[in-house]
Amino acid sequence: MTATNLDLNIASQFSVTPGPRKRTEGKFSGQEFLEEWLRPLFVEALKIGATLRVNLDGAAGYPTSFLEEAFGGLAREFGGAKVRGSIEIDCLDEPYLEEDIHRYIEKAKFQS
Repeated sequence: MTATNLDLNIASQFSVTPGPRKRTEGKFSGQEFLEEWLRPLFVEALKIGATLRVNLDGAAGYPTSFLEEAFGGLAREFGGAKVRGSIEIDCLDEPYLEEDIHRYIEKAKFQS
């Protein structure tokens, strides 16, 4: 039996204060989030045929560089179409962030 969703809540599972783009720039970076949380759960979702639902609510805010590094980075690795087809963004606190993330995914250049 396959799961329909895997859930990831950034504020409760990663940090309420997401940081800069790269690990070398500070704590709770987009790079750290991508490498330790987003990518592993995305791969797991692909493996079991689930959708990865990422909830952004509850954080103090999201730097643009954090979101681009995490979600754009995922799209650069797996391709925008695969990311769009396997991920959902939930954000009631700041609904415009969903559109921003989709734009980062679209603009990312896939690296094979």
